[in-house]
Amino acid sequence: MFSFRGDAHKLYRQLRKANYNLAENKYLVEIAEIEAFYSGIESSILQKIYYRMTKEKNGSGIIPILITSGPWLLLLFSNQIQSFLFKEGSFLWVFFVVIYISILTISVVLHFHEKSWAAVHMEIIQDILEQRGGES
Repeated sequence: MFSFRGDAHKLYRQLRKANYNLAENKYLVEIAEIEAFYSGIESSILQKIYYRMTKEKNGSGIIPILITSGPWLLLLFSNQIQSFLFKEGSFLWVFFVVIYISILTISVVLHFHEKSWAAVHMEIIQDILEQRGGES
């Protein structure tokens, strides 16, 4: 069933449906594998990885730059684009709009997907470092 509640609610429904097989859920297994990998790295290197992840998560990245510069580029060449897209009753503008909106949508989805994974990795690293700090 389709829902606008997001991936967190979808995960909750899958976990509730699995009931007793929670450890075998593919999403939880994936997180456990990431956690196991980072657990094997010494704290000083893990701290450097955390710093790099912070930079990646907080960096603006190329996708937002492209999203914001695209309309300015189109505005700069608006007369030439209009004469090309709307000449003699052509429907070329429909293809242009569909392609532009598709690229824009895919770019935004990818950008936020990358940021969410950076946040997951950062939380795992932070938890491991806190556990190690408490053990010392």
